[in-house]
Amino acid sequence: MELLRGAIRTYAWGSRTAIADFTGRAVPAAHPEAELWLGAHPADPAWVRTPEGERTLLDLVKSDPEGQLGAAVRARFGDALPFLVKILAADEPLSLQAHPSAEQAVEGYAREDRMGVPLNSPERNYRDRSHKPEILVALQPFEALAGFRPAAQTVKLLRAFAVSELDHYVNLLSDQSDADGLRALFTTWITLPQPDLDVLVPAVLEGAIEYVRSDATEFVAVARTVLELGERYPGDAGVLAALLLNRVHLEPGEAIYLPGGNLHTYLHGVGVEVMANSDNVLRGGLTPKHVDVPELLRVLDFTPATEQDLHPAVQQDGFERCYLTPAAEFAVSVLHLDGDDLGHAVDAPCRHDGPQILVCADGAVTVLGKAGEVHLERGGAAWVAADDGPIRLIADQRATLFRATVGI
Repeated sequence: MELLRGAIRTYAWGSRTAIADFTGRAVPAAHPEAELWLGAHPADPAWVRTPEGERTLLDLVKSDPEGQLGAAVRARFGDALPFLVKILAADEPLSLQAHPSAEQAVEGYAREDRMGVPLNSPERNYRDRSHKPEILVALQPFEALAGFRPAAQTVKLLRAFAVSELDHYVNLLSDQSDADGLRALFTTWITLPQPDLDVLVPAVLEGAIEYVRSDATEFVAVARTVLELGERYPGDAGVLAALLLNRVHLEPGEAIYLPGGNLHTYLHGVGVEVMANSDNVLRGGLTPKHVDVPELLRVLDFTPATEQDLHPAVQQDGFERCYLTPAAEFAVSVLHLDGDDLGHAVDAPCRHDGPQILVCADGAVTVLGKAGEVHLERGGAAWVAADDGPIRLIADQRATLFRATVGI
C-alpha cells in the first residue's frame, strides 16, 4: 500500500482553483487544471511513492502483475489495470462527445492502424482497444447534458421555443419512432452546411431568449444552457444537438453512469470520474478539436433515456455507499466514517480481492493493509495492491473516502 500522486492534465475548460485546492496546492494554478489522472494509463500514469522513490503505477503493475492485480483480475483483463480514476474539474463546457462500445473500439483501433493514422495524430479517434463506460460522482454541484431525451419531450421543448425555422425539424422528429426520429434529426443537424447553421442557430438562440423572458419554467435550464453554448460556440451544430439531450443536475454524492454510445457533455462542476482504462473519444461539436461525424454516427446509441435512467442504483452496506453499474472493469463506492465508526479501526464493509485506488474527499483517514498503512487527508490518494487487502480504516473525525476497484 503506497501513496499515489496523480498526473495533472491542463485543458482550456479546466479550473485554476478546484484541483489545486483539492490537492492542497497554491491557488490559483498557473494553468487551467481539468483532470487529475489516478491510474496506469500509458498516456499519463500516476506516480507511486515507494521506499525506493517514485515510480509510475504503470511500471509497478508491469513489474509484478500477480501481486498488484491478483490472479482473478489477470485472468479477466490480462496484465493491465482495467480502470482509471480521475478528478474532473470543469469551469467551462467540455466538447460534445461519446465513447465506443468494446466491439467498436477494437474494430476502430485496427482500422486506423491499417490506415496508418499515428497514435498521436489529432485525427486519430481510437488511441487504444478499450471501450469507455464511465461513472461520475459529484463532489460539488455538477451540471451536464447526457443521453437523448424521449422524443415527445423534445418536441414539446422545440415547440415551446416558438421558432418557425424549427417547424420542419419538429415534424422530422415526431413522424418516426423515437430512436429513428432522433437519429434522423441529429444526423441532419450535425451535417448542415455552415450557411444553414448560421441562420438556424441564431434563430434558436432568439427563441431561447424569449423563452427565458417569459413566465415559463419547464425548459428554462435547457434554454439558458443553449444560450451559454451559443455564446461560446457561435454557429456550432453542437448548440442544436444540446436541445436533444437531458439536462442533468447532480448534488454532491449523486452520480450518472454513461455506457458506450451515450452522447454527453459536462458543463460545470467537480467530480470523481471512474472509467474503463481508455482514452477513446468521438467528438460531436463544441470544440476546436477533430470532429469525425461519420464515425460519431457509427457509435452513437439513439435509444432515448430519461434523466432518471442515467442515475445508477445505489446500495448501502454499513458505512459504504455502492454505485451499481454493469461495467466489468470497475466498481465505485464512497465510505463515510462518522459517529460510532470514529476513533478505532473498522473493517471496510465490502471485501475486494483485486487492486484498489482510494481518494480522500473530506477529513482524514488512516488506511491499514497487510503490508503497511498510509495516512490520507483531503485530496490524498493511495494504491492498494491486490496482495495488500483487505483494508481497515481509522478516522478521528468525520471523513469521506472514495474507493474504486474491479467490478464483480
